[in-house]
Amino acid sequence: MAAEPDSTTESATAESTEDGEQTLFDDSDVTRFRESWQGIQTAFVDDPQRAVKEADELVAVVIQNLAATFADHKKELESAWSQGEPATEDLRIALRRYRSFFNQLLRA
Repeated sequence: MAAEPDSTTESATAESTEDGEQTLFDDSDVTRFRESWQGIQTAFVDDPQRAVKEADELVAVVIQNLAATFADHKKELESAWSQGEPATEDLRIALRRYRSFFNQLLRA
């Protein structure tokens, strides 16, 4: 059973950790994706072809969710800077957030 993308803003927006860095997915999405994956693995024994198809669909949903998270993050930054030239401190924080996002992608 493949998970469907959640169109709510809450699931498309990453959560912040205690140190202000953003995670790639919020906890409810991680739980939902892992439960879907577990179901796919279990179903493989009875119907391997369907399980692989659902795995493909689930990975596509996860990638769509990740793209939405990144787009929302970028929109937040651009909105904050639309009033004029951003302060160096704001740029430093933005760069740290991009670095965190980048490093999480490479670890995934």
